Amino acid sequence: MAVTGDLLAEEFTAHRAHLVSVAYRLTGSVSDAEDAVQEAWLRLAGLTDAQRAEIRDARGWLTTVVGRLGLDRLRSATVRRERYVGQWLPEPIMAGFGPRPSEDPLDVAVRDDGVRMAAMVVLDRLTPEQRVAFVLHDAFSVPFAEIAEILGCSPAAARQHASRGRKALEEADPPPRAPMTEQQELLERLMAAFNAGDVRAVAAVLHPDVVLIGDSDGKARTSRQLMVGADKISRFLIGLLRKYADTAFDGARPVLVNGDLGLHLPAAPGDDGHVPLDVHVTTMAIRDGRIVAIYDLANPDKLTRLPD
Repeated sequence: MAVTGDLLAEEFTAHRAHLVSVAYRLTGSVSDAEDAVQEAWLRLAGLTDAQRAEIRDARGWLTTVVGRLGLDRLRSATVRRERYVGQWLPEPIMAGFGPRPSEDPLDVAVRDDGVRMAAMVVLDRLTPEQRVAFVLHDAFSVPFAEIAEILGCSPAAARQHASRGRKALEEADPPPRAPMTEQQELLERLMAAFNAGDVRAVAAVLHPDVVLIGDSDGKARTSRQLMVGADKISRFLIGLLRKYADTAFDGARPVLVNGDLGLHLPAAPGDDGHVPLDVHVTTMAIRDGRIVAIYDLANPDKLTRLPD
């Protein structure tokens, strides 16, 4: 490995997008992912020249460091979620909608199908050990011997953790990423039906098994309970028209959320008889030509990185 400061930083930068992707898939948190990558850099920079010379595979070494840090954060998050109010969704990676290719590490990360919200939600159901083993091995080809060192177990146990994580993902069967043209068409149909107050037209866009997951930690208005079924969710959505002022949704704009199409709803004031609208970022998953999942993020702590 290079020993001069500039060359070392340059080499680390070449691995940054990969490390951000690893850390985000492990933690589901943009801030935790960035912190883990920064800590990996500090650990690398803190080594002596002799210690760095012993590293034969810089990418592998850094991936292992991020894996350990991700495991620590997952275990801490498990405790935090016990006090969380309502449903939990991963912190979204958001970008402006449009053909603006970027090499920002977060923008690079969301190009991978495995970072779509539907897949990240399933990863959140795994134990920390299952998630680390599955993500590192299946997504990034880290050998089980190295994963075992991270988890503090035998390679056979690490293999078992990954197998259980893989089985859980297969059973959940998260829908694949739909083409952007299909996403646009369905979102336009949904918004047209919503703005018209047409319950049947809204239901027609929704899959019979559609779910709505709202995440606010009690800090904003959204559904606290998992909502299931096209009829129930369509009536819930149309009911929002009575709760908020006529102009509350006028500021809605398309954004990319973990690489898929979504909506950013800026805050809007209330008036006599209507409550104010909190900031929301909402995205969806599609199956069989209909919306099968709606993810509504309203926790302001997870919406600090809204695109311009």
